[in-house]
Amino acid sequence: MVGNDNWINSYLDAILDAGKSSIGGDRPSLLLRERGHFSPARYFVEEVITGYDETDLYKTWLRANAMRSPQERNTRLENMTWRIWNLARKKKELEKEEACRLLKRHPETEKTRTDATADMSEDLFDGEKGEDAGDPSVAYGDSTTGSSPKTSSVDKLYIVLISLHGLVRGENMELGRDSDTGGQVKYVVEFAKALSSSPGVYRVDLLTRQIVAPNFDRSYGEPEEMLVSTTFKNSKHERGVNSGGYIIRIPFGPKDKYLAKEHMWPFIQDFVDGALSHILRMSKTIGEEIGCGHPVWPAVIHGHYASAGVAAALLSGALNLPMAFTGHFLGKDKLEGLLKQGRQSREQINMTYKIMRRIEAEELSLDASEIVIASTRQEIEEQWNLYDGFEVILARKLRARVKRGANCYGRYMPRMVIIPPGVEFGHVVHDFDMDGEEENHGPASEDPPIWSQIMRFFTNPRKPMILAVARPYPEKNITSLVKAFGECRPLRELANLTLIMGNREAISKMHNTSASVLTSVLTLIDEYDLYGQVAYPKHHKHSEVPDIYRLATRTKGAFVNVAYFEQFGVTLIEAAMNGLPVIATKNGAPVEINQVLNNGLLVDPHDQNAIADALYKLLSEKQLWSRCRENGLKNIHQFSWPEHCKNHLSRILTLGARSPAIGSKEERSNAPISGRKHIIVISVDSVNKEDLVRIIRNAIEAAHTQNTPASTGFVLSTSLTLSEICSLLVSVGMHPAGFDAFICNSGSSIYYPSYSGNTPSSSKVTHVIDQNHQSHIEYRWGGEGLRKYLVKWATSVVERKGRIEKQMIFEDSEHSSTYCLAFKVVNPNHLPPLKELRKLMRIQSLRCNALYNHSATRLSVTPIHASRSQAIRYLFIRWGIELPNIVVLVGESGDSDYEELLGGLHRTIILKGDFNIAANRIHTVRRYPLQDVVALDSSNIIEVEGCTTDVIKSALRQIGVPTQ
Repeated sequence: MVGNDNWINSYLDAILDAGKSSIGGDRPSLLLRERGHFSPARYFVEEVITGYDETDLYKTWLRANAMRSPQERNTRLENMTWRIWNLARKKKELEKEEACRLLKRHPETEKTRTDATADMSEDLFDGEKGEDAGDPSVAYGDSTTGSSPKTSSVDKLYIVLISLHGLVRGENMELGRDSDTGGQVKYVVEFAKALSSSPGVYRVDLLTRQIVAPNFDRSYGEPEEMLVSTTFKNSKHERGVNSGGYIIRIPFGPKDKYLAKEHMWPFIQDFVDGALSHILRMSKTIGEEIGCGHPVWPAVIHGHYASAGVAAALLSGALNLPMAFTGHFLGKDKLEGLLKQGRQSREQINMTYKIMRRIEAEELSLDASEIVIASTRQEIEEQWNLYDGFEVILARKLRARVKRGANCYGRYMPRMVIIPPGVEFGHVVHDFDMDGEEENHGPASEDPPIWSQIMRFFTNPRKPMILAVARPYPEKNITSLVKAFGECRPLRELANLTLIMGNREAISKMHNTSASVLTSVLTLIDEYDLYGQVAYPKHHKHSEVPDIYRLATRTKGAFVNVAYFEQFGVTLIEAAMNGLPVIATKNGAPVEINQVLNNGLLVDPHDQNAIADALYKLLSEKQLWSRCRENGLKNIHQFSWPEHCKNHLSRILTLGARSPAIGSKEERSNAPISGRKHIIVISVDSVNKEDLVRIIRNAIEAAHTQNTPASTGFVLSTSLTLSEICSLLVSVGMHPAGFDAFICNSGSSIYYPSYSGNTPSSSKVTHVIDQNHQSHIEYRWGGEGLRKYLVKWATSVVERKGRIEKQMIFEDSEHSSTYCLAFKVVNPNHLPPLKELRKLMRIQSLRCNALYNHSATRLSVTPIHASRSQAIRYLFIRWGIELPNIVVLVGESGDSDYEELLGGLHRTIILKGDFNIAANRIHTVRRYPLQDVVALDSSNIIEVEGCTTDVIKSALRQIGVPTQ
């Protein structure tokens, strides 16, 4: 047995000596050898629990220690060492694979970006190349850090904010209950409160998900919650019944289930349709109150986080309204961090976090946004600069050209605006005397209850308190803080440590990641024997957080945030507001926050010694502590909610006024489509023309009833041009006037039939394009500049056979239109992946949709807000046709926009059968699986076998459409 023990220790020694960098990276290690003897327990705590976050390994360790038989114990330990070695080897392999992938892709991306920048450099003025080059306002937008932009006079604005994930309510927020209910939830709620009380703002709606799942408070199921604001109480303008701030909860997704943010993607379109109805209704209501009967449309639709960005983009396009976006924590940055850890491959990360769907959502948000809000310059230059749709140098040159009215060749870059986060100033600290007691000239008040809940942990509660407020996630780096505290004896003798790590009932009931971090923290407390020196309360209320900061200030302590990267840094501002000096990570927002506040020290979060030294210095040098405290209180006003809201409103007022096109009473009375109770949209792409005609005939025959022949209308939605549609229908004896509308060119054109006679059967039929729809979709359309680039790109797409190169894609002017550029694909088997074309367009700052259709024989490029699914929403807005009364017929597959037709509140019938052409290459190049985009088990989607009249009639009856 002794020999086996020695073997295990020797093997662990070898791992440490030969492969320590692969296990723990270059981060400092604890004293792994105590008094000349190696400690496997110590090694396991540091390098496995806190390094790899492997919960099952920890359980193995516990079982090994519980073994009475030394042989069984050593067998388990031996098994663990092999598993550690395999983890290290896996990490090296993943790092090598990722490095090779990046090495291959980087030159291609850089060449494309260089070409785009060169195009913009041809006729720049000398001033743009020189003086403006370092001007941040020219580089990518505007900075508000340390300054107050002028605010123009504002009207009574209606503003819509969107934040979909987490538990959102106005009071008693359950921050830390799960991974989605954290800083972002707190920020958007407080932002909505403050913004709704800002001068000139009439109403703010914060749209989120309605949750009626078991084990969740009923307040999350309330459709509407009025927010009580404490800001600007004395400056409120005259208010109406519907003024103020509100949380509006839109039902989407499974009714009885709470959804993590990674699982919301298939239901985004359901939310969009529900939100669309709310905004239309509320805009009309506000218009009746303050708009003289005219709708008051949102001044901006502001998405928070990737999922809300997609929703905001779709709503912005459907309503023709400006969009703003705040990313909060970006997907590419998260992906790079996870890949560097080496625990999972790119595919595994995508499976867990749906990371590619998230990144595409952020790219789409860049496409659709007029302004993007960032909290720091670093976020723009180091995080957004990773995305295809944004590049600092090109943004600077485009902005310079816009300022002097030069041609940008169809290119566009959203404005990046730096606005530091805001905090509620409802709890401002009092002055303290030299003994750390509050000066209070009134009657003595009792200490807040949370103080005793924390103090009970300490042997000496009068020592300065180091405070950390963070959820138990690896990226928050709490374990490094505990190690720094535990290893520095002078710091332990000087101070106590308080860890506010959210709320929990039992570690065993927590998510694996959170449970692992908490287990690591408790293990380290035991390892260093920190009992009586570290507090880690299980519960606290959101309203008690200011009291916790005040307790740390009273003891002349410090706030610490050593996250590997801090995106927002709200807790740092809250600490400063309460007179508490800070020690913060040098990565992210704290750098710029500290430049303004000058109230603490920055440290490398990977350096435990630096963390300990900074804490000891701040707490032991009283003059430094006092100076940091005074600086924070003196400068904190720059992060107030009034200042934050003022900065936002000044940007909103620069956005161009746009509004949706709603048909007037006269227009609706003259349009047959507006009088329909149900609309059947035929969008079957996966069949040949003969089968398409058969489906059209059968659908019309199935839906027409004897009693109400005009109650159901028909719309043909296709990638075909108008002339192709009319030719097809006439060739088989069908009259085009029998349709209420044609959605043509993949959603970029809508036509209505017009006839000179008194009946639809008149032989003189013309078709009128919907000009209002054209104005909806023209946003950021590249026009001729886009066409020229696509023609150039098409010449580079070749099929090589030996030395012979054959061009595969050609411009198709015959099937192009004002807002649809068509290209003919010669050989669909050599189709370039659509994601690569979209990537090229974004790198060039050309904002558009690209999709393959006609069984991959045609490429169509349309405006970013043009699509067949958005055209359906347009019909709802313009003609008042309720979305649940719209039925969309599709095949088993279709064009590149197929999945977009499946989601939403409209009903979908999928026609299955051998008449469907086998799935072509279009759907083999998806960036993410179909189930990550569409909820195929939705009650709004039904599948039927066949396309006969009886089959379609039965399906229509099933979803409530009357048939004969």
